Amino acid sequence: MKLYYLPGACQIGIHALLAEIGRPFKIEQAARPDTPEFEAYTQINPKGKVPALIRDDGSLLTEFPVIALYLARINPERELIPTDVEGEIRVLEMTEYLVSTVHMQGYTRARRPGKFTPNESDHEAVKAQGLKIFQAGLDRAEQQIGGKEWLFDKMSIADFALFYLEHWCVLNGIGTLGPRCQAHHDRLWSKVEIRHAVESELIA
Repeated sequence: MKLYYLPGACQIGIHALLAEIGRPFKIEQAARPDTPEFEAYTQINPKGKVPALIRDDGSLLTEFPVIALYLARINPERELIPTDVEGEIRVLEMTEYLVSTVHMQGYTRARRPGKFTPNESDHEAVKAQGLKIFQAGLDRAEQQIGGKEWLFDKMSIADFALFYLEHWCVLNGIGTLGPRCQAHHDRLWSKVEIRHAVESELIA
């Protein structure tokens, strides 16, 4: 398998998940829209974004929740997705919320307000709205963890969606982690294989 990435982008959650699973994979840097290499990347992934996973059969898989679910399903021994219907849908529900709402609607507004309004005079208001959404997501995760180590009773793919958001908070100073989310982040970051995987994106 091959994971396409952009340094520091949301695929760090998938990269960490691959490292946790321990399945062989390669990484390759994608291209940003404002670069000469972007057209070539769209020949690989027409959506032109990350994460993108080339599977062992050569087919392309995109979208964080889908890639994460796929990796969990083909590695059932790791028990990263519950086998009962209720458990599965709750993990997927949380994963989707973290990616589509907390990341795309919250963090993206806080970091890139120009994606939501062409008027620079509105940027501060958009940033403030984004930070509010982002922080609400972190607070909800803090409550969900409660007295556990993970979002649910066992480590799941949802924890890797939360991890990249927590990591952004730590690196970029956007939002505030509660003690449970901080411990959750540190628990994953302390895993040597995960830390090396994430750091390898910057080295590459």
